[in-house]
Formats: sequence, structure tokens, C-alpha cells
Amino acid sequence: MVARRDPQTVAGRPCAVAASVQLIGDRWSMLVIREVIFGNHQFSQIARNTGAPRDRLTARLRDLVEAGVLERRPVSEGARHEGYYLTEAGEDLRHVVRALLAWGDKWAVTTPPMRLAHHDHPLELESHCSACGEKVDDADLTEEMLVPGWDMRGRLDEVVAEA
Repeated sequence: MVARRDPQTVAGRPCAVAASVQLIGDRWSMLVIREVIFGNHQFSQIARNTGAPRDRLTARLRDLVEAGVLERRPVSEGARHEGYYLTEAGEDLRHVVRALLAWGDKWAVTTPPMRLAHHDHPLELESHCSACGEKVDDADLTEEMLVPGWDMRGRLDEVVAEA
């Protein structure tokens, strides 16, 4: 079970992005998730490939298991060692990791250090609406705050005070 947060308890604007960052937003957590996605399930593999200090890695793995993003189970049938595996919530982070990888290739590194291929060509990400199938264009999106007392400018009592 994923540790969900009431969006009104996060600092600033009530938002799923803020709650998500609290849950998985630190550097080591995302690198742990990347490694598990890449098939590295054992502590030693994750430690080697993230470069995380062992004490910090232990804490992050524990946090991700407690949050319901990872689960511990035997690495193979009958094995006495356990590994870390994605839960359903963790599996949904594959899209986030792919998007960060694509963004990083474009903006964070001088040369992409790896490539994701889809069949015989490089993977190029696009967002499509699952309801209608159209490519998502920012001009077609609207934002609406569902929390009383807020609009897209911010908390209504503070927005009014600024005016």
C-alpha cells in the first residue's frame, strides 16, 4: 500500500507534485528506482551503481519500502537473500524515469551516456491523451484547482491581499 498524503498538508500549494517530491524526490530515491528498473535488485548492485553512501542507501530503501514503492522478496525461488522490486506504484515510475532520462539527455549532459531503444530505433517520448488519443499540446490544457480557497494564482486570501 502506497503512503498517500493529504495534499493540503504539504507546504505551499496543495499539489500532487509536492506530495510526490516528498515521497520520492531526493536524489538517492530516484537513482534507486532507476537501478531496480534496470534489473538491479540486490543491495550491493544498487550501492555500486548509485554511488550512494551505504547508510543513506539503507535509509532510502527502507523509506521506499515503507512508502509502498518497493517491496522486498527473495531474488529467486529458494534463495536466502532478498532483493528490492517495484510495486505497482513503483512500476508507474518507469514513465517518470524515462522522462527524466530524455530531459537529462537534452539539457543536463554534454553527450547522452546511454540510449533507450524501441524495437530498432531510439525511443522518442510523446504524451497522448488516453481518452481521445490526441497528442497533448499545452495550448489544449486547462488547469483547475479543486481545493477550496485556491486558484491557479495561489491561495485566494493571499492573492486578494496582493491586489
